[in-house]
Amino acid sequence: MSEIFSELPKKRRTAIVNAGLEVFSKFEYKRASTEEIAIKAGISKGLLFYYFHNKMSLYMFLLDYCNDLLKEQSEIMKLEDITDFFEYIGKAVELKTILLEKNPYIMDFTMRAYYSQNEIISEKLQNKIQKDMNDQYSTHFKKVDYSKFREEADPEEIYQMLIWMTDGYLHEKQRRSEAINVVSVKKELDKWIDKLKRISYKEDYL
Repeated sequence: MSEIFSELPKKRRTAIVNAGLEVFSKFEYKRASTEEIAIKAGISKGLLFYYFHNKMSLYMFLLDYCNDLLKEQSEIMKLEDITDFFEYIGKAVELKTILLEKNPYIMDFTMRAYYSQNEIISEKLQNKIQKDMNDQYSTHFKKVDYSKFREEADPEEIYQMLIWMTDGYLHEKQRRSEAINVVSVKKELDKWIDKLKRISYKEDYL
C-alpha cells in the first residue's frame, strides 16, 4: 500500500476497501477482477494500482485490515481483561458478530482466504494465517486463569478444537452454498463451549 492511499479521505478509502472485500469474497483470488473492484470503488484501474502496487498487495492489505478491525473491537470490548477462558471465546464470537453485521463481506473474504488452496497466493496466506493464530493465542489469553482447568485438560488444544469445529461448520455451509447466519453460528458455538467447559473445568467452576 502506498502512503498516498492512507492520506485519502476516509470515505474514498472505505469505498475501495469495501469494493475489494466484496469482489474477493465472491471469487477465488485468480478469478477476482481488479477492474471490477475499481468500478465498484468508483475509481480507475490505474488509480487502484497507484494506491496498491499489484493485486497481491491489495489482497494482503485487506487481510490485515480485517485483523486490525478485530484488534480495535477487542480493545473496545476490553477482551484482554477477561480471565475466564470460555467467557473470552464467547465474547470473541460476539465481537466478530458485530463486525460482520457492519460488513457482511468480511466473513466470506476471510473464509476464502483461510481455505485458499492451489493458488499463487495460497502458501503465503497459510503462513500468515497460522502466525496470526499463534500470536492471537499468546497475546489475547495472557490474563486467563488456567487454574480452573482439570489437570489433564490442555487449554491450547481446546482452543484449537473450537477453531476446527467453527471453521468446519462454516466450511460445510460454504461447500453447500448455504447462507451463513452469524446468529446461528454463535448459537452452535455456545453449545460446543458448554460441552467442552463441562469436561475440562474443575467442578468448582462449573
